[in-house]
Amino acid sequence: MKLLDVVGLNGVGHIKGFFTTCICELSIKEKRESYRTAFAPNTIKGQYVDGTKESQVSPDGYTLDIAYMSRPGNDEKQLDLIFDYQNNVKMYPEFQQYLREYQPPLLAVWGENDVSFIPAGAEAFKKDLPKAEIHLLDTGHFALETHAYEIGELMLDFLGKQ
Repeated sequence: MKLLDVVGLNGVGHIKGFFTTCICELSIKEKRESYRTAFAPNTIKGQYVDGTKESQVSPDGYTLDIAYMSRPGNDEKQLDLIFDYQNNVKMYPEFQQYLREYQPPLLAVWGENDVSFIPAGAEAFKKDLPKAEIHLLDTGHFALETHAYEIGELMLDFLGKQ
């Protein structure tokens, strides 16, 4: 099956997109406990506001995430998801081969200040798709929180060209 278009928002498809050692290279038992800090209220809020201009992010998103993470058992479910990501990474070569073979149009929109999935991950798509359209916005990880209108315009423009 051939994809007609690919639109990605901080969608890592290359190992270059990670800020540090990929979790797939670490022992799950060794790291699982240390990742619990990701569910602390200040960490969750930081995922939304780090890399953004002050007072640009509504508290709605991170307040809701904090409430969800306070429910019993959600930390274990999130840890399972985090450590299952290694299966995505194992499929990166297949994904990259697909992109090289079929050359689907690709739009990647990224927060240039994202500390989780760094801009190199967006730029790496050009290795497989030289015509990929890459946009780095002055924001952090959750770019839609600060640039929803701009991202929507980029998507409409991109899809209008196809």
